[in-house]
Amino acid sequence: MTARIQKGKLAIAKELYDFIENEALPGSGLDSETYWKNFEQVVVDLSPKNKALLAKRDEIQAKIDEWHRNNEFELEAYKAFLKEIGYLLPEVEDFQITTENVDEEIAVLAGPQLVVPVRNARYCLNAANARWGSLYDALYGFDVISEENGAEKGKGYNPARGAKVIEFAKSFLNDTFPLEAGSHQDATRYEVEDNQLVITLKDDTKTTLAEPVQFVGYNGEKSNPTEIILKNNGLHVIIQIDATSPIGQTDAAGVKDLVLEAAVTTIQDLEDSIAAVDAEEKVEGYRNWLGLMKGTLQESFQKGDKTVTRAMNKDRTYTDLEGNTGKIHGRSLMLLRNVGHLMTNPAILVDGAEIYEGIMDALVTPLLSIADIRGENEIKNSRQGSMYIVKPKMHGPEEVAFAVELFERAEQALGLPAKTLKIGIMDEERRTSVNLKNCIAQAKDRTIFINTGFMDRTGDEIHTFMEAGPFVRKGEIKGQKWFPAYENRNVMIGLKAGLRGKAQIGKGMWPKPDMLLDMYRTKIEHPEAGASCAWVPSPTGAVIHAIHYHQCNVSERQQELLQTEPLALDDLLTPPLAANTDWTEEEKKNELENNCQGILGYVVRWVDLGVGCSKVPDINDVGLMEDRATLRISSQHVANWLRHGIVSREQVEEVLKRMAKIVDEQNANDPLYTAMSADFENSIAFKAASDLIFKGGEQPSGYTEPLLHAARLKLKGYIGD
Repeated sequence: MTARIQKGKLAIAKELYDFIENEALPGSGLDSETYWKNFEQVVVDLSPKNKALLAKRDEIQAKIDEWHRNNEFELEAYKAFLKEIGYLLPEVEDFQITTENVDEEIAVLAGPQLVVPVRNARYCLNAANARWGSLYDALYGFDVISEENGAEKGKGYNPARGAKVIEFAKSFLNDTFPLEAGSHQDATRYEVEDNQLVITLKDDTKTTLAEPVQFVGYNGEKSNPTEIILKNNGLHVIIQIDATSPIGQTDAAGVKDLVLEAAVTTIQDLEDSIAAVDAEEKVEGYRNWLGLMKGTLQESFQKGDKTVTRAMNKDRTYTDLEGNTGKIHGRSLMLLRNVGHLMTNPAILVDGAEIYEGIMDALVTPLLSIADIRGENEIKNSRQGSMYIVKPKMHGPEEVAFAVELFERAEQALGLPAKTLKIGIMDEERRTSVNLKNCIAQAKDRTIFINTGFMDRTGDEIHTFMEAGPFVRKGEIKGQKWFPAYENRNVMIGLKAGLRGKAQIGKGMWPKPDMLLDMYRTKIEHPEAGASCAWVPSPTGAVIHAIHYHQCNVSERQQELLQTEPLALDDLLTPPLAANTDWTEEEKKNELENNCQGILGYVVRWVDLGVGCSKVPDINDVGLMEDRATLRISSQHVANWLRHGIVSREQVEEVLKRMAKIVDEQNANDPLYTAMSADFENSIAFKAASDLIFKGGEQPSGYTEPLLHAARLKLKGYIGD
């Protein structure tokens, strides 16, 4: 039994209560009695509204299922039906958002955005510090640079590979900061004269930047600088110079590295990338966020035979062109993703029932941010006194309005100024996509972020049309008519609502963390689509993706897009159903194997080890980033094919067992791993993976959380059979 502390109607798990009392409340200016009394009142007042919104989701989906069972899909009839049931709403009048006190990283800068599990302190710190990253390291360690012609990575430093890295980096300098004459490859000296950057070339001629305004400062002496600070499209690039360093001594100008401003913002995540099913696990995430907001978070770990302690980077300083000390923010600006409206958590009970986790997050996480909101910390996050909460998995404008009401109540409960808590609206559920303008209007004075979350959005697409017919193969879903309309309309509706210069418009994750050459070749499509941020899976990925924001001026691109019209709502409403189902048995088998292997590979680590985001090898041993959103797609896709007889239950069961053995082999070197195939009947993880498919049609909106949470809680001893 979990030990609990009773405060009014609240029965609070002791781990959470002790954390709030001993770590969160001290220094906040709030007393314990008032905090818990206000907490209780918000829970009592808003829980019924939360419950009613979830019931409305179920009622609407039941009507949609019934309609598809009784009607062939025809667009005009379908639209009329959606309007009749209140799914497709009349569009609100034009408006512009009025959000105030927004930091520049969100309002005006465009760049990569990291998403990181907040339960892992080391990852939290890596992400916070990923504002700056070495281009040389990013290129050397990954596949953007080919290993051909003797340029293998190897164990030690390979000069042939290093030469390729430097060639790439100098080409980047030429493209981004071109010289008035000559090339950065030919530079033998960088120095500052008369407030200009002067570059001496190998023929002893001197030149400067073609656009002198790109030079903003330096460190060291003018005649012998250690750093040259450049700026393009709002992002800084630092040329580091040290002729005595191993790399610098091989460079004619002593250049040892290029440091790029990379992950301008980071979403510290309490949702899809973590497993947090009880007070113990929630507190781990809460404690890390508190440390980030106070600037005190540290983590020590072993690296070889040394103990390394990681902390938050300080701000960077430099000498500007007037001789004054300039400062650049040293860390990624951090947003916090709270959980959505669906789940409850046993960390706090009221009358024996779990409270909604989203309400709990809204009342705890701003308390943890008070030092930053008030500017009482030396290492700051927001310099504008705002807290940025990304709110996922909302269905339509009523649910956005409820989140706004929840934030208002949280501000009142904590004594925060009105509109301190800003909202990021994730456009990842279909009812939000088709009513996006109305959703933004509900939060027009708090909106700081919208994005397209393709993974969850696809899961909801499948679940919404579960009864309509079989879907195309998973890899073909993005090629259907609805997808470009979804991506385009998100940007266009955001721009026309005034987000340019005030809020972020985001795009989704690059799922292959080891395949950065493919990312480098393709992910420029996100800034070119008008997105001011796009998700990357690692600090290294952020450095590579940062190059794209030098190649594309997003603000200018957004201004161009404002002169165009969004793609048609009709396209967005057209489901990706298969025109025919004449797949071969081999094709169906391959589809099943790929889906089931990904499901099992992710679920077993989530349930057994509490790992919420994993690099899971697919059927071809390509490591893919998997979280609950990718799991939602795979499980819903198999459930859809099962529902329409494309595959049989017996086929799915056989493939699940066969793929479980492969997943067990892929994890054989992990001493904490428990094999599923050793005992299928008693493997909680295997049963959860199976239930995600066989019970997929009945899961609320096709979400995976209810079954995953139940399985992990059972493993931890909370739930019996």
